[in-house]
Amino acid sequence: MSQLSNTPVTVDRAGLWDAEALSDVAAATFPLSCPPDATPDDIEIFITEALSGERFGEYLSDPARTVLKAVAGDEIVGYAMLIAGDPADPDVAAAVDLHPALEISKMYVLPGHHGAGVSTALMTTALDRAREGGYPGVWLGVNQENTRARRFYAKHGFVEVGTKTFLVGSQHHHDFVMRKVF
Repeated sequence: MSQLSNTPVTVDRAGLWDAEALSDVAAATFPLSCPPDATPDDIEIFITEALSGERFGEYLSDPARTVLKAVAGDEIVGYAMLIAGDPADPDVAAAVDLHPALEISKMYVLPGHHGAGVSTALMTTALDRAREGGYPGVWLGVNQENTRARRFYAKHGFVEVGTKTFLVGSQHHHDFVMRKVF
């Protein structure tokens, strides 16, 4: 594999034609964000149910969702998903306390592109889209054991405001809810 850190990264809105490529990136990256006690079977169930090409087709067709793709060369190397709307969980809604609310639901980068500015490009674009959309801020959930991601979000101005549970297969995992107010 060639050195990719010098390859320019562009971030743009994904389209339906990107569904399968996004699903492939999701399948490769989601297991890396899971806590150590997540079982391979539960991770596979989640990938099949929530990250398939068909599901990405649904996400890309949903007017409440914006999927951003990061492209280096001709390859999608990361993505982020923004979801407009108040959180369904009343405890999360109270902790987030943003109206209208915008969630950064997913933000993943292929391992070969970590440290190359892809995550920062995705985050910058996501925050720009939120500001342009008139949102007072954004929120996200991150696994409590994912120290690297939590540091990244804190570096971008997110603070922990609560907790929530996240179901992967049959296992409940605990996330911090983090918020950034503009």
